[in-house]
Amino acid sequence: MSSRPAVPAAGAPAAGLPDLDELLASAHVVSLPMRVKFRGIMERESLLLRGPAGWGEFCPFPEYGDAEASRWLAAAIEAAWSGFPEPLRPAVPVNATVPAVPADRVPEVLARFGRVDAVKVKVAEQGQSLDDDAARLNAVRSAMPDAAIRVDANGGWDVPAAVEALTRLSAVGLEYAEQPVPTIEGLAEVRRALRAAGTPVLIAADESVRKESDPLRVARAGAADLIVVKVAPLGGVRRALDIVAEAGLPAVVSSALDTSVGIRAGLALAASLPGLPYACGLGTVSLFESDITLDPLVADDGAIRLRDVTADAGLLERYAASAERRDWWLARLSRVHALLAP
Repeated sequence: MSSRPAVPAAGAPAAGLPDLDELLASAHVVSLPMRVKFRGIMERESLLLRGPAGWGEFCPFPEYGDAEASRWLAAAIEAAWSGFPEPLRPAVPVNATVPAVPADRVPEVLARFGRVDAVKVKVAEQGQSLDDDAARLNAVRSAMPDAAIRVDANGGWDVPAAVEALTRLSAVGLEYAEQPVPTIEGLAEVRRALRAAGTPVLIAADESVRKESDPLRVARAGAADLIVVKVAPLGGVRRALDIVAEAGLPAVVSSALDTSVGIRAGLALAASLPGLPYACGLGTVSLFESDITLDPLVADDGAIRLRDVTADAGLLERYAASAERRDWWLARLSRVHALLAP
C-alpha cells in the first residue's frame, strides 16, 4: 500500500464546473419501476444531465445529505462534461444480484441475468433471519452449482452475528462477504476471527470506503481483503482510480442502483483498472422494469461490452417524475452545486 496522503474529497471536475443554469436546462428527473424491492424501494428516482461529452447521472439516495451528494454530482458532471479515461479492456464481466427475496423467487431473479459466473446475494435484511439468508443462498447454489457466490450484508450485523453467520453460510462456498459490519474496526475483528477459525471467507469493504472521509483508512487498518468501489459516491471515475491505486487492494466495481447512464460510468472505471480479478456488480439494470435507453447496458454471456449510452426522449417522458419530485430534485441539485463551486 502506498504511503502517500489520502485522496482528498471530490471537488469540481477536471473540465471545470458548469454553471447551475446550464445544469438545470439539461436536467431530466425520472422515476423507474423496479421488478423486485431493493434497498426497500420499488421505484428508483434519478436526475439525468446531458453535457458536451454525453450523459451523466445524479442519483444519491434521498436520505443522503448534501455534502455526501456533492460527490455524486461531481461524478455526473465528469461523465457529461469531461468524458472517461481510455479503457484497457473492451468488456467487463459482471455478476447477477439477488435481493433479499424469498428462496422460491431466486430462480426467477437469476433468469433475468442470463449466463453469469458470479452471484451477489443480499443478506442481513432487517426483519429477516439467518435461516432466510441460508435458504436464499442454498437456492442460488442449487440453481448455479459452479458460480462464485458473494454475500452483501450492508453492515447489517454486529461482530458476533457476522462471525456466526459467515461461518454457517460458508458451507455453500463463499467468495467473499461485503461489508458484514458497519465499522472499519469491526471489519478487522471479523476478518481476524474468521482467519483464526479457518473459515475461508474474504472480507470486502464497501461503505467503509465510500462513506469515510478518508476512504483509504480501511486498507491501512488491515480490515479487508478487497474493496468495492462505486463511481458516483467516490466523485467520479478518475478519483476512484486514484483511490484504488492508493489502497493497494483488489477492487470490485459495483453500481449504486443506476440507470444505464450510471452503469456506463461504472464500466468506464472497471475497464480502466490495471487488474480486474472479480466480476463486477454492474448488471443491476436487470432489476428495473424499464431503463431510459432503448439499448440498455445488460449482460451478454456474463459480460457487458463498453458502448456509449443515449437517453431516449420517449422513455424520459414516459418515466418522468411528478412535478413535486422534479422540484425536489432540482432544489437538491442547486444546493449541491453550490457546495462544488469555488
